[in-house]
Amino acid sequence: MEWLDNTFYATVALVIFVAIALYFGIPAIIGNMLDKQIAKIASDLAEAKKLREEAAALLVEYEQKRVAAEAEAEGIIAAAKEEATRLTAEAQVSLNDLVTRRTKAVEDKIAQAEAQAVAEVRARSADVAIEAARLVLTDEMNRKGGDVVNKAIADVGNRLN
Repeated sequence: MEWLDNTFYATVALVIFVAIALYFGIPAIIGNMLDKQIAKIASDLAEAKKLREEAAALLVEYEQKRVAAEAEAEGIIAAAKEEATRLTAEAQVSLNDLVTRRTKAVEDKIAQAEAQAVAEVRARSADVAIEAARLVLTDEMNRKGGDVVNKAIADVGNRLN
């Protein structure tokens, strides 16, 4: 009875277990569970593939938006540089006009001050000349006053006759 050792009983128990499992449809249940798990994994893979495709599409879209934004930024920078150049040119023209106007105003003030100074010098010269003439005539009259008056009276008398 050597063949009735523990190995024999283990083998018989295994065969009985497999027969009971087959009888109750355990392999079909396990197969259904595995099929469900396979279907779930396939569904997850399909969903992952779909999400990957959406992500790739979004990546392309955002890349296009980035390129468009860079182009727009370059346009804005170019417009700002152009505006700055234009404003600089306008400021230069305004500055030149201001300098021209101020120069003209200063030149006008200088001309006016020069004319006023010339007029004052002429007036002062006339005053000085009148004063000098008065002094010369007074001095002349003091020295030869009587002769000149007598001569003038005689001259008036001759003219009247």
